[in-house]
Amino acid sequence: MIIVTGATGFIGSNLLAELELRQYKGLVAVDSFGGEDKWRNISKRIFPYLVSPQDIDSFIESNVQKIKAIIHLGGISSTTENNVDSIVENNIKLTIRLYEFCKNNHIRFIYASSASTYGDGGKGYIDSDDIEYLNQLSPLNPYAWSKNYVDKYISYDRYVNKNKSLSVGLKFFNVYGPNEYHKGLQASVIFHFFLQMLQNNTVNLFKSNCADFKDGQQKRDFVYVRDCVDVIIWMLEHQEIIGLFNVGTGCASSFLEVVESIKRACHIECKIHYIDMPEKLKKQMIYSDTIQTIQVKKTHL
Repeated sequence: MIIVTGATGFIGSNLLAELELRQYKGLVAVDSFGGEDKWRNISKRIFPYLVSPQDIDSFIESNVQKIKAIIHLGGISSTTENNVDSIVENNIKLTIRLYEFCKNNHIRFIYASSASTYGDGGKGYIDSDDIEYLNQLSPLNPYAWSKNYVDKYISYDRYVNKNKSLSVGLKFFNVYGPNEYHKGLQASVIFHFFLQMLQNNTVNLFKSNCADFKDGQQKRDFVYVRDCVDVIIWMLEHQEIIGLFNVGTGCASSFLEVVESIKRACHIECKIHYIDMPEKLKKQMIYSDTIQTIQVKKTHL
């Protein structure tokens, strides 16, 4: 079995499709459907075994001998979520339970971390799993804090407690691509820019509040979801690799460059309006992120 949590979500559904295309067997999809259209994200899959999130603990315990890997992409992904108790339950406690299960049973564990753990980028974007470095990071919201918490927990367990595990954390940067329509405000800016062009022939960009960046020149490292899927499957097939890894392109693009790229690709003309940034987002605004990686990991990837 290969268990994928968050299987009906953005990255999870793309991963499930690619695993099926590559003829992986024993695929297990863990997620809740709710009243949304997320079911459409896996409607074309042949026959993944479906498990509800509340049943995941009992399911893995009863199938321990069959499980090859758990790829944990599920949880609360909203950077504006304010219910910290829910974040702790879904992003921290569940991840740690799955990690401990995999560690104790020598099962490959691949989990989604996030570039948001780097906070304002003051300490760089270096994918080191050194516990002292991880302790220096200052996430800007509860979601990012929960991801950094798990990164530190696993790194502490590996280096201080000397516990061996087959675990890999992937720090995804700004992912875009198919099957993100259900994410609402949390969908990529690329998705939102495209919709605005279609609907209004206009794109709204936040004004810059930083003297070093002109309006529209805020930058992000945008990475295509299927490239992220390739990395996940590479990690699945190379169980000798453990640690914490950035998943991005290494090249940041400004919001204005992204708009121009969409216009060219889709042959759409539009106007650009610069609007004030909401106060609640100003404290979380990052003006540029670009992935870095420690030298030893370049040789692996």
